[in-house]
Amino acid sequence: MRTVDPVRHAARREAILDAAAGCFAEKGFHATRTAEICARAGMSAGNLFHYFDSKQAIVLALVERDGEQTRAHMALLDAAEDPLAALLGLLDTVVELAADPAYAGLALEIAAEAHRDAAIAALVTRHDREWRDGLERLLRRAAAAGRIDRALHPPTAATWLAALVDGLFSRVAVDPAFVAAEQGVTLRFIVTRYLRAR
Repeated sequence: MRTVDPVRHAARREAILDAAAGCFAEKGFHATRTAEICARAGMSAGNLFHYFDSKQAIVLALVERDGEQTRAHMALLDAAEDPLAALLGLLDTVVELAADPAYAGLALEIAAEAHRDAAIAALVTRHDREWRDGLERLLRRAAAAGRIDRALHPPTAATWLAALVDGLFSRVAVDPAFVAAEQGVTLRFIVTRYLRAR
């Protein structure tokens, strides 16, 4: 029986996810054919199905990968000395992601698919909860340090910050004149004014 090289296996899996992410961002989930993912990843359909048994499984893996990256990033922010500076830096990162057509396109495609697929919706909802929990932790620390308004309700404020981020990605999708890379200063201004200590 042939043994599986775990490093090679993981690399091939990542290559498939990268290829699929590019295809989904450009053409959409339903318009993308498995053959296109295979061609982009440089492998046969039989080889691809050795790693993922369906396009849905690929989408779930993409959502999970993004969630893992978000959790790792939030863990770093949890350790930051200045929680408000960490939060504003996080917004800068969000703007960079929204300015990336591949990332923004994939994010919106996954959001749309979550409305049609219960398994994807469940995973997206779980990761959204983790994302808002991370924002809430930063807000609680910032309030305790006197860096933001202590009267703010952290769960509500975290949800509104998440809604602002969602809105940024949605605006990028529908308005060609709205350039995400140019919105960082405005986003910081809105959030700073909303959170500022009174």
